[in-house]
Amino acid sequence: MTEWTTMERLRIYTSEAARIEGMPAHEHIVKAAHAAGLAGATVFRGIMGYSGHSVVHTAKILRLAEDLPILVEIIDTSDKLDAFYDTELTKLKRCLMIRDMVSGKVVRS
Repeated sequence: MTEWTTMERLRIYTSEAARIEGMPAHEHIVKAAHAAGLAGATVFRGIMGYSGHSVVHTAKILRLAEDLPILVEIIDTSDKLDAFYDTELTKLKRCLMIRDMVSGKVVRS
């Protein structure tokens, strides 16, 4: 039987235009998280949103979908997320990062 575990979730709000070392930021983050052995990472592409510039970006058919919002979620322990921040996430120039505690259970059949 598997037990519930408390971990941390790091949410990184960025955009399609964000780059790290010439690569889309979300792609760089996921590849770096995988290489660092973090428990998991997922990228969500928003269909509409705005940030500090207050410019609304949307994926409506009649408008050119440019610079849509991107959310990257990473789950792992606090110490691993701290180390990952220090080595990779300081390269991000513009984003919002939020960390919170989550409880989870891995279910495998």
